[in-house]
Amino acid sequence: MSRIALVDDDRNILASVSITLEAEGFEVETYNDGQSALDAFNIRLPDMAVFDVKMPRMNGMDLLQRVRQKSKMPVIFLTSKDDEIDEILGLRLGADDYIKKPFSQRLLIERIRVLLRRKEALSGAKIVETGDATVLTCGDLSMDPQRHAVTWRGADVSLTVTEFLLLQALAERPGFVKSRDQLMDVAYDDQVYVDDRTIDSHIKRLRKKMRMADAEFSAIETLYGIGYRYNEV
Repeated sequence: MSRIALVDDDRNILASVSITLEAEGFEVETYNDGQSALDAFNIRLPDMAVFDVKMPRMNGMDLLQRVRQKSKMPVIFLTSKDDEIDEILGLRLGADDYIKKPFSQRLLIERIRVLLRRKEALSGAKIVETGDATVLTCGDLSMDPQRHAVTWRGADVSLTVTEFLLLQALAERPGFVKSRDQLMDVAYDDQVYVDDRTIDSHIKRLRKKMRMADAEFSAIETLYGIGYRYNEV
């Protein structure tokens, strides 16, 4: 049973969403503010979490920054209806997805299931294969899906689940263009709609992390109006 943490200062949202998730078979932990959630996470991390952005004692952005210091746990942000700044900042900080308030609980459940499936696929918990056969090497890039490990020129790079999947999709076929629609299919199920801006934000964050390992990183090329391409170095 997957454990989901809900962090929101709106008690009505906590009550209604937790009831829905429990009915779907999830174990749910609820918190009214970011600090109480962080205190609990320091003892035991959930399988994934849903954060509201605006909360007392520690907002969702600050909470995500603290979580990302030690965990790649999937995180969905709940943002204000028209607050594009929240969405962009959240993705840049390492959120895997975002949903605007007011939101459909069915949509939230589907997004949660997508992230949990991706986490399981990358965890390697059910993979018995050993050795280096599963390690993807492309020039200076090395990716190990079993360990969710990425290195660039020998330097470790910490990526979220979404960023890992996007980089893997591009690096598997260097020189070939991946459209935004193709990358959406990699990162999200067909029934989950996201727009182009979401993919662009993930790619920007991915580039930024790679450039922290190597300021000259330029392997991911943007083809405006078409998509992205990985150029083997």
